Amino acid sequence: QVQLQESGGGLVQAGGSLRLSCVASGGIFVINDMGWYRQTPGKQRELVAAIARDGMSDYGDSVRGRFTISRDNAKNMVYLQMNNLNPDDTAVYYCHAIHRTLQRYVELWGQGTLVTVSS
Repeated sequence: QVQLQESGGGLVQAGGSLRLSCVASGGIFVINDMGWYRQTPGKQRELVAAIARDGMSDYGDSVRGRFTISRDNAKNMVYLQMNNLNPDDTAVYYCHAIHRTLQRYVELWGQGTLVTVSS
């Protein structure tokens, strides 16, 4: 069974940087799109950034220009470099991926990693 595991969350001061990592492991066939979402209490989960297998990426409006998503297909990993963080970026960040097998596509989620930005 394919699983996603995030790492790299923590506490940082406003203006600082963090780098999140996520690795897919298990019986992997092909990992298609990968990405990061975030959620705060009482709000819906929102897209932070997504990246296709060919490297094409997309960003949420609130992070564009500050965050950079990248991936390593050989390692089945996705990264999120977060710069110039502000308190509004405080959230649980979830790794997301689409696992493609011969028969179907399966949506995967990590358990989340907490990012806290202090003012």
